[in-house]
Amino acid sequence: MPIIALTLMVSLFISVLLASLALTAGKKSMLDREKLTSFECGFDSNKKARAPFSLRFFMITILFLIFDVEITLLLPLGFLTPYSDPLMITLTASALALVLILGLVHEWNQGALAWAS
Repeated sequence: MPIIALTLMVSLFISVLLASLALTAGKKSMLDREKLTSFECGFDSNKKARAPFSLRFFMITILFLIFDVEITLLLPLGFLTPYSDPLMITLTASALALVLILGLVHEWNQGALAWAS
């Protein structure tokens, strides 16, 4: 039992030491104005470098990622047919497709897919 406690304390010490080292070494210097501005051929920028983008674009991107992950879960099911029960594969594919369709209907009802408003 003492060896487990010693191992736990050493690992906790190393974790805290590395976390504190990362926090102190990773501090950014906010003192230099030139480093905080964007570089535009040596001249001062005409407009803001970090212009905000549409929240609708962000939502469509998140939806695309969700659909992409669902499709990557559905594609290998076709290769598993010779090795597994076809009924289980069908039920799994149906459950994944149902989750995908329900999510799409929910996003449609929330108005995330409406471009003109």
